[in-house]
Amino acid sequence: MNDAISTARRLLQQHTQELLARHNVVATGIGYKIVQGKRTTTLGIICSVEKKLPVNALSAGDRVPSQLGGIPTDVIETGRIHAWQAPTGRFRPAPGGVSIGHKDITAGTLGCWVRRGGEWVILSNNHVLANSNEAAIGDAILQPGSHDGGTDPADQIAVLKDFVPIELVGLPDNPSGCSVAGGIAAFLNAIASALGSDTRLRAVSARAIGENRVDAAIASPLREEDVRAEIMNIGAIQGMISGDLGMAIKKMGRTTGLTEGEIQQVDVTVNVQFGGGRTALFKDQLMAGAMSQGGDSGSAVLDTQNQLLGLLFAGSEQSTIINRIEHVFSELDLTL
Repeated sequence: MNDAISTARRLLQQHTQELLARHNVVATGIGYKIVQGKRTTTLGIICSVEKKLPVNALSAGDRVPSQLGGIPTDVIETGRIHAWQAPTGRFRPAPGGVSIGHKDITAGTLGCWVRRGGEWVILSNNHVLANSNEAAIGDAILQPGSHDGGTDPADQIAVLKDFVPIELVGLPDNPSGCSVAGGIAAFLNAIASALGSDTRLRAVSARAIGENRVDAAIASPLREEDVRAEIMNIGAIQGMISGDLGMAIKKMGRTTGLTEGEIQQVDVTVNVQFGGGRTALFKDQLMAGAMSQGGDSGSAVLDTQNQLLGLLFAGSEQSTIINRIEHVFSELDLTL
């Protein structure tokens, strides 16, 4: 099995770009072929499509080949994949799994409490806590989110501390970690602030479009007594684990509550719709089945032993897309 996965991964890396260029294909990954609605033991390269069409309705260039380098392919219908964000109570202290959001969005999910530099921080998505790159550090974070009745400042629980910029197609390059550029931007922002301007600058990177690995952000609580370091209906996190094919998983989200599923694909590359005609390409994702809906974005994903493995951020009616937690922790310098 390890040899087969290694071969499939190599081939997927070689062919992902050409597969995603086909009309209707929204994601590629490695999983098990589905025959007559049932999962088989045959490992394959899986293409997710918005709508499954008859072969004769597709041009030759848009048809997915039956195999690549000896590894069979399969086509599954997931629909268009969106970043989950949609329209529950006020909790103090607040556990993971409850409604939260930046003051200017509707509502998402407080994934879990983690640590940065020894301090507790809220972990959720960029598009939940940082309004898809539009927020400023220090902005108010509400619990519950505004769609669930949260108001600023009465329901402010935290301030935005940091986020990983999302590379959105058609928009300028996102902020970088460059200290020199960041210092220049900070200096110019200070001048703008002194002059009464709301305009803010950000340092930008030369990172190529298509290198997203996470949709993640953190927020610092206003009061440490508001921290409840467990996840509603799940309990305390018992460690971390790397998500693998076939692994049983669960999550607690503000919309669908506690749901269970299975990692159906790994090494997923997926185009995600962020609204307003904006799209972002994410690589090295995990895909599960229908275990989430809008508003579940930001949910922590765990295995059956309560080990943290991912951060839910997108999906469709048939799929759930999950960031690998190791990437999230690495990019935001987090610990449990």
